[in-house]
Amino acid sequence: MTRTKKFLVIGSVIAALAAGGAGVAGAVGGDDGENQATGPGADKAQQAALAITGGTANSVEQDGENGATWEVEVTKPDGQTVDVRLDDQYKLVVIEGDSEQSDSSG
Repeated sequence: MTRTKKFLVIGSVIAALAAGGAGVAGAVGGDDGENQATGPGADKAQQAALAITGGTANSVEQDGENGATWEVEVTKPDGQTVDVRLDDQYKLVVIEGDSEQSDSSG
């Protein structure tokens, strides 16, 4: 194998490994490192949060903060983004201002 071919093969292998690693990092961590919940439980949490606040659900996560089981990030009709925390029966625990939104605006 010529020197040029070796460099091309090695370069291709390195590029493929780098692309694969970036894909795994994106799949595991998402944009902000948080894990999105899916499935029937997450759907039920989303429906419960929207029944309480109205608006649009942005994300659903399993969460243990403030004794909650679910956290649903909601953009309310007035444009305010809040975290709606629900217990394991999908009952409201607390509604908090979204800390990520306030962190990015200050």
